[in-house]
Amino acid sequence: MKLFVGIDVSSKDLVTSMISEETTEVVFHGNFVNDLKGATELKNMIIDTANSNHLDQVVIGMEATSIYSFHPAMFFQEDSDLKKFNTQSVVIDPKKTKRYHDVFAEDKNDQIDAFYIADFLRVGRYSVGIVRQENYIALQRLTRSRYELVQSLARAKQHFIENLYYKLNKLGISDELNTSIFGSTMMSLLTEDMTTDDLLNLSITDLADYLNEHGRGRFANPEALAKTIQKAVRASYRLDKVIANSVDTVLSVYAEEIKAFQKMIKDLDKAIEKVVQVTDEEQILRSIPGIGPVYAAGILAEIGQIERFDNEAKLAKYAGLSWREKQSGTYASDNTPLKRTGNAYLRYYLVEAANRIRIQDPVFGEYYRRKYQEVKHTPSKRALVLTARKLIRVIFFLLKNHQIYQEKR
Repeated sequence: MKLFVGIDVSSKDLVTSMISEETTEVVFHGNFVNDLKGATELKNMIIDTANSNHLDQVVIGMEATSIYSFHPAMFFQEDSDLKKFNTQSVVIDPKKTKRYHDVFAEDKNDQIDAFYIADFLRVGRYSVGIVRQENYIALQRLTRSRYELVQSLARAKQHFIENLYYKLNKLGISDELNTSIFGSTMMSLLTEDMTTDDLLNLSITDLADYLNEHGRGRFANPEALAKTIQKAVRASYRLDKVIANSVDTVLSVYAEEIKAFQKMIKDLDKAIEKVVQVTDEEQILRSIPGIGPVYAAGILAEIGQIERFDNEAKLAKYAGLSWREKQSGTYASDNTPLKRTGNAYLRYYLVEAANRIRIQDPVFGEYYRRKYQEVKHTPSKRALVLTARKLIRVIFFLLKNHQIYQEKR
């Protein structure tokens, strides 16, 4: 028989409620400090309660409350005394426990929340336990931080483009500009070295020489690029000097921010490559064309032990790559939107990896093209998400069977 322990976690407290599987009644209510001493006291109380009620297994659950659930969840999972009770430590999506709580009670406080977490565990609605082993947790710190930096970099680039439109509205939207605005040479040209008037007055030859020198010969046709830049500058609106100075200042700030984010991401990528090399599954994922060390690390860090998942459908649900079903009687809706729940980090790395794989692997490439042609509304987004869902099936099979990916000929 099992003992279900629900814990409402905050930065200071571990409010606890315990339910016996046999009687479904509360056998303990209590409050402990959220630190090592408090967690140890709670552990001893769990053991005493399990022994006094003749229970042989313990399931401990808490909501994913910011960073506050990490330490107690790991403490209970790794404690040697609790392992004798085949203890499982579970971190639950707060949305699920809230929906469960709202069915039965309108009142809300920490003690009630702890009870319904324990009761949620009792009815078996939780899916997987926490990721264990130091390598996975170390990777999580790195890959999740990288994810946040990538989001920040995207926002900084968007702000840069918005302000560039004020300065040179035709340049940022030009279809003829066959290079990235965010390359080091273009960023320097637009924020440091030249004003709008300088760009207008410079000859095509001199501007092409500037691009060739600062780009270290990487531009295939610097003269054509120089002509495109000057054409966009001539067609753009002019700003008042005061406004132009303000916009130039903002562009310089965002340019520095973009460079800083890019450097931090590179530093994290190097650290990720070092850590992921010591995980057993790294070579399995990297055998899939298009998956490098960073994407392999991002996926493995969130999946952890593949044994946590009974089948690939549960892994897909955990990643948030599953769809809402709308069916009643003989009616079945064609519109089945993505649930957008689950692990956002895992979903991000799966989708990014799928985008690379579809380019390098013909099987995934053909699947993507077929799904792209099925609809007219957001076809690329839909096709990419479905390709990521297909990737889950492949990853689950490979990790379960410890098998290297073999491309179909």
